[in-house]
Amino acid sequence: PSMGNTRKMLRREQAVLAAGLVAVIALSWGWLLIGAGMDMTALEMTAMAGMDGWAMQPAEWTLGYIVLMVCMWQVMMTAMMLPSAAPVLALYASMARKRRDQGRPLGQVGTFALGYLGTWGAFSVIATAAQWALEAARLLSPMLETTNVWLGSVLFISAGLWQLTPIKSACLRHCRSPLGFLMSCWRPGAWGAFRMGARHGFYCLGCCWCLMALLFFGGIMNLYWIAGLAVFVLLEKTFSHAHWFGRVTGVALVGWGLALPVM
Repeated sequence: PSMGNTRKMLRREQAVLAAGLVAVIALSWGWLLIGAGMDMTALEMTAMAGMDGWAMQPAEWTLGYIVLMVCMWQVMMTAMMLPSAAPVLALYASMARKRRDQGRPLGQVGTFALGYLGTWGAFSVIATAAQWALEAARLLSPMLETTNVWLGSVLFISAGLWQLTPIKSACLRHCRSPLGFLMSCWRPGAWGAFRMGARHGFYCLGCCWCLMALLFFGGIMNLYWIAGLAVFVLLEKTFSHAHWFGRVTGVALVGWGLALPVM
């Protein structure tokens, strides 16, 4: 009976974790679809992609707008990155339960996830600052997409070259095989869970930050680019031949960047 109760509890915890992840991801995508607090929905901005964005009135960068943009980036990163983090969250929940030194496993998983998303929150602040600078330099239109072919070329070449670096490979190996990280860097308690989540997020950021910068080319609120990059990240972290998959993609991105000015 005790073993049966343990199995039931484990299945219940797994179901709650899965439901929580699905809910957070769905809410994040839903908020993006309705425009993330902006005047236009993401569907409308996607439909208008490629049009003359300079016909629109540029945004006024007030404190409120800055906060809105940081939130938009944060929710976007949550929608794009949390699905690929699901395996490490499930593994952490299992290990936390076995160690018995973490209190309530599901609560500690939430703390781990907050640490992970906090790292992407820091990225969101930097991305907002880059967006502000690009708009001020008129390299990013009010439609939140670049109309400068040379900037686009630099973004593609940079993303492609980053795919080929040893740092990218090391971060990707960590993201694909987090068991060693969890075993060697385990920290008890809520603060330990947060630190572990933030550290894992740091590796994930090192793996994907340059790919996320491609949103400045395709359109920050362009659903095709958001979904496409999210699917690519998920495949890269779960595909059995991800090492070669990433390298081939890197070469393709560099080629695209070199060809862009003459297309």
